[in-house]
Amino acid sequence: MSEIDRSEFFKFHPNAYRFIFASLRFTQQRLNRVMIGEHDEQEAHISGRELLEGIREHAIQEFGLMARTVFRQWGIHSTVDFGKVVFDLVERGEMRKTERDHLSDFVDVFDFEVAFDRDYKIETSKAFTR
Repeated sequence: MSEIDRSEFFKFHPNAYRFIFASLRFTQQRLNRVMIGEHDEQEAHISGRELLEGIREHAIQEFGLMARTVFRQWGIHSTVDFGKVVFDLVERGEMRKTERDHLSDFVDVFDFEVAFDRDYKIETSKAFTR
């Protein structure tokens, strides 16, 4: 199935799904839970809240102050929308979950305006080093 054909099956913009996979890898690396083999799956597991924190950090690195605008274009307006993307991927067999994982893990974890706008800090330490 081509990329265009597949897009008909997405509830959100295809880039939202790609971003979830990239954020999962980002979060696993940040938490030092990279999966080496299939037997490591339980140790590499990332909870919904951990993934959302990784998504927040990854979005700030990738999009800066444009994060909310990008997410809005993808149809993502709150943390539960990220959960819906994750569970879409689970339904398709492209991502796995445990018995402990629920969509409710993604409800109202943080406010987008606060996380991506008000609390946004520009990293300047590298600008002032020689």
